[in-house]
Amino acid sequence: MTGGGEAPDIGWLDATILGLIEGLTEFLPVSSTGHLIVGQRLLGLDTGAATDAFAIGIQMGAITALLVLYWRRLMAAFRTALRPEPRKPNLLWQIGIAAIPAIVLGLLCKDWIFENLFSATVVAYTLIIGGVLLLLLERFLRNSTESVRDVSEISYRSAVCIGLWQCLALIPGTSRSGATIGGALVLGVSRATAAEFSFLLGLPILYGAAIYKLLAEYKSLTSEMVSPFLIGTIVSFIAALAVV
Repeated sequence: MTGGGEAPDIGWLDATILGLIEGLTEFLPVSSTGHLIVGQRLLGLDTGAATDAFAIGIQMGAITALLVLYWRRLMAAFRTALRPEPRKPNLLWQIGIAAIPAIVLGLLCKDWIFENLFSATVVAYTLIIGGVLLLLLERFLRNSTESVRDVSEISYRSAVCIGLWQCLALIPGTSRSGATIGGALVLGVSRATAAEFSFLLGLPILYGAAIYKLLAEYKSLTSEMVSPFLIGTIVSFIAALAVV
């Protein structure tokens, strides 16, 4: 299973394992990217642009599971996006507004992040710190009042705040779901609603990151990687479908 250089030898078993890791962790409050990096190291896969592009690319399988589960709700929001109901935020605008901070910061810092933070050491520290912070947050919010119990009740101002929390996930090992769910809970959003909004907020972020990375590194992806990539994507889709 060990690869070399810019064309890592990712077999079908490697792809299946990485797809399972991605699908099982993407929407839980743990870091999918962090677990993928650890998984790659344990499988003996070399680091490099191709391996990183493969890991990020298979996220499209997990995020596509959301489109399958929420397409009716998204289509309803799309039909009313240009004529939203008074005093009721539109879901697409909520998602778009909340996604802006991470998109802007990610584009500005993308090169520095990939060069300096995509390491097992960084992931190890952030996984531990993130887990401790989640435990502390759970203890702090144990008796808090949940004032928002549906995604339609999340204001645009709250969406921006949740989007700022999402920026923490630009650090590999920091859970995007954990950051956004935690931010929503602080704002008085119920756990179920916070999780649902976190799922939906991942659509532009994860699709954008996956497509950008694949386009940037497509020259490093060999024809031998097409089959493993498809396997990993399909496995991550099925696992994410079950998890969500």
